[in-house]
Parts: sequence; C-alpha cells; structure tokens
Amino acid sequence: MRKPLPKESEFPQILAHGRTSQGVAFQLRRDAMGTLDVPGLDMALISIHVGAPAKMECRRDGKQYSGTAVHGDIDIIPVQTPSRWEMHDDNDMALLMSLPHTLLLSVAEDCGLDPARVEIRNRFQIRDPELESLSWAVKREIESEFSSGRLYLDGLALALSSRLLAQHSSQAKPRVERIDGLSGRRLKQVLSFIEERIADDLSLEQIARATGMSASHMKMQFRAAIGVPLHRYVMQRRVERAKTLLSNDGLSMAEVAAAAGFAHQSHLARHMRRALGVPPRAMKRMLAELPETR
Repeated sequence: MRKPLPKESEFPQILAHGRTSQGVAFQLRRDAMGTLDVPGLDMALISIHVGAPAKMECRRDGKQYSGTAVHGDIDIIPVQTPSRWEMHDDNDMALLMSLPHTLLLSVAEDCGLDPARVEIRNRFQIRDPELESLSWAVKREIESEFSSGRLYLDGLALALSSRLLAQHSSQAKPRVERIDGLSGRRLKQVLSFIEERIADDLSLEQIARATGMSASHMKMQFRAAIGVPLHRYVMQRRVERAKTLLSNDGLSMAEVAAAAGFAHQSHLARHMRRALGVPPRAMKRMLAELPETR
C-alpha cells in the first residue's frame, strides 16, 4: 500500500539572504520534513545542499527523482519549471540562488552565444566543483552581511550565470564522464560516509574501505575531485557542524564538540578560531544575536 504523503512543510526558515543589483536573489534556508511546491518562475534556480545528508524526492519536468542529498550536491531548475519536493527528514538546508532569465540572456550574448537558442538543463544532485566554490563564496558573503561589498556579490552572480551557461545549458559542450577514480556515485558514497560518521574518530583507512579503494589511491583521488586534502575537508565539515549545533541552547560546549567529532572543547576552539576567526563561545553569541527571519 502506498504511504500517505508527508504533511505540508512548515514555512521555510531563512537563515541569511541577499540580492544583487541585477536581481539575483540568495537564500540560505532550512525546510522542515513535508512537501513543498515551487511554481514555475521566470528565473533559473540553483540549489546546493548544506550540512547533514537529507532524504528527499522531487518531481519536475515530467520526471521523478529520489535520493539522499549530501553536502555540496547541486540541483538546477530551468526557467518556468514547477517542482514538487518531498523532504523525508528535517535535514534539508540549502543555499538557493535565483538567476533572472533576462540576466542569463544578457550573459549569453556577452559570451557570444545565441540567446534565442539557450536553454538551461534540468539537473538533480550533481557535482560541479566550480559552481560549488562560487556557492560557498556566496554563502560566506551573505552570512558576513556583505563584508566585501555589493560589487563582490554582483561579480559572483555573473560568474554563476556564466558557469551555468557554459556547463549546464543547451549550448554546453558534451561532458566527458570519468569512469574511474572518485566521481559520481563513488564520490557521493564517500561524502555520505563522512557526514553520517562526522562524530566518530574517522581514519583514512575507514573511509577508503567505504569506497573499495586503497587508502593511498583514495586520498589522491579525493583531492582531485574536491580540491582539498581529505583531512582538511573533514575538519571543515566538523567546524560547520559545530557551528550549526551552537545554535542549540540545549547543548553544552562539551556536547557540541563531541557531536562534531572534536576530541575536546579546546580542540574545537582551536579549529573554529582558525577556520572562522572566532572561538565557539563568541560564535554562539553571534548566532544568538542574529535576527530570525521567517
């Protein structure tokens, strides 16, 4: 017997947001378990998953997708494409970027493409290192309340548009899919393994066993796929997990450190100060002072 659909989702919690002079909108948002209908819009949407793995389904453009989104997974929704999402847990946090159709046409013309023949492609839970890097820069900028100035955010919006047209449109050159190394399903397997066991004392050998690769080969392939060494990536994810947990008033600092995989509070403090420039207690105060937008 078919399971009933989850209840209608609560209104999303907007954690940070911004808008450029070209009309590009950014939202760092959290959606509760349930369903969410997004109408067709006169803009293309890029959504990149942030944080813990989230189980979800999506129906759009006559197709149905299902899977577990892991940190860095990207969805691309073309212009005027309605979508229906079903979140099966409360882990769905994403950076949503809305690129107006008029901007995409303008950028296409600047790139020497025929705007009348450009169509953004529908993508579900893909990996794109360049889009990911630009997205994290956007996330840092809106969370820091535009510390680099509005012109910087405008530049990121143009770079996102250019990448979208170059790699994810009808004018893109055919993509060459790698059949070896750490990519596709195998990369997602590794990232999911890290997220689900972030609180554990992870070792290179443990992660390698999850891929069926040797430790030395997996280490090399991970850096090629993600752009940073494995140990640095794990530490980045632990710092971000701790930052998320610090917004929970019910957890002590020791509990936050343990849940994020740090050996002790001073271990957490050292790495958070190095990565974010502030110690955990200062970060907790900063998060508490942020206005809650719903």
